[in-house]
Formats: sequence, structure tokens, C-alpha cells
Amino acid sequence: MDTSVAHPARRYNYWLGGKDHFAADRESGDLLAKAFPTARIAALENRDFLRRTVRFLAGSGVRQFLDIGTGLPVPDNTHEIAQRIAPGSRVLYVDNDPIVMTHSRALMIGTPEGRIGYVEADLREPDTILQHPDRLAVLDLHEPVALLLVAVLHFIHDDDQATAVVARLLDALPSGSYLVASNLTLDHAPPEQVAMHEHLLASGRTDARARTSAEFGRFFTGLDLVTPGIVAVSDWRPARADRPSPTDVAIYGAVGRKP
Repeated sequence: MDTSVAHPARRYNYWLGGKDHFAADRESGDLLAKAFPTARIAALENRDFLRRTVRFLAGSGVRQFLDIGTGLPVPDNTHEIAQRIAPGSRVLYVDNDPIVMTHSRALMIGTPEGRIGYVEADLREPDTILQHPDRLAVLDLHEPVALLLVAVLHFIHDDDQATAVVARLLDALPSGSYLVASNLTLDHAPPEQVAMHEHLLASGRTDARARTSAEFGRFFTGLDLVTPGIVAVSDWRPARADRPSPTDVAIYGAVGRKP
């Protein structure tokens, strides 16, 4: 682990007001926030999207959650949301940052009725996740699972690779499972912000790859999209009227059910 190199999970924690980040993460976060002033708003709205979708899924009877790219613990983690509704819910957290996993094991304790597991692995290696002993101990793939890929797919820049990873994970899940995903977009951005993003991406100063609605929609091929479909995360079954615009949020979100 090199703390002199910014990591998405720690930068995200910085934007959310957490304490688990280093100078490189803060520098990266400030640089992106300078280029995209609503970056922190987007992070907060994306987190609210996670809360609403997990509440929806738990309320719909889903009792198993595979949360990949989980990020550092903050209030209302996936298991806390799900287990408030169904104490027996099972959650497997996956992240490739050892700091995330260390903090998660130390801080995230679930209900006696449920179960939580932690796997240090990379999204780009789905079979490692699926075959991991902790996955076998926590999740039963004969029963529906909610696959959570919230603000993580944009770190896989190659569309074909990202689509193949999602397809492999979904292929392992039974009928009645769900995909929850969100991804950076510049569909609503002015040309100068698009140009700035492309410059930062090419120079290695941002690691998130923006996708159009059509590109993002490929992840949901073969799934039944839950209303309202592909929208800005702030517009997915919103809990309040005074929410930011899709331009400010710049993140698509959607939920799909496997037939």
C-alpha cells in the first residue's frame, strides 16, 4: 500500500466528510473539486442513492447483498440499512484497498441474526470474489442476491472489460437477483467540463471514466429495469424535492432485476 498515491475509496471518504484519508487523497479530491465544483455534492447524492436502493431491496424481500467497492465505513453502511429492515440480512463487502478492509472488520458489526463478511479482492477478478471462502460462508447463490456496484464501475475504463465483469457476476446469481449500479457521466456537462475531464483522465489526474446513458445501460442488458430506469442518482425515487440537478450530480444510477 502506497499512501502517497490517491485511492478512490479514501478520496470518496474525504468528500463525505470522513477521517480516513491521506494527503494524496485530499490533494486529488481538491483538484477534482476545483475542476468540477459539484464533486462533493455528487458524492453525497451517490451515497443517498445507495441508502434508498438498499432500503428498497430489503423492503422487497432481498436478504443477501454483495457490495463491491464498498469504500471506507461511514454512517449507514449497507448492512446497517438492510438489517434495520430485516435483521437476518447477509452482506459481503469487497474492496481492493487493505485500509478499507481493516477498518471494515474493526468497525462494521451486524446483528446476531445476520452475517457480514469481508473479501479483499479486485472487481476485475470476479471469479476470485465468487470462489472466496468468505463468499461461500456468507452468501448462498441459490437465493437472490443484490449486487451493488455503486460508483465503482467507472474505475474500469475499458467498456468491454467492465461489461464482461458485470455479466460474469450476474451469471452466477439466480433469478430474482438485482443489480444496483452508478457511474460518472458527462451527458449533461458543458463542453468545457467534458474537455477538462478528458484532459485529467489522459494525464492520470483522475481515475474515473465517464459513460453515456447508452454505455451505462449496457450493464443492465437482459435485466428488467426498476422504475424510473436510468436517471441521475438524485432522481432515483428521491426522498426530497430540493435535490440538485442532473448536471450538478453527473452520476447515472439504476436498479435492474434478473428475470
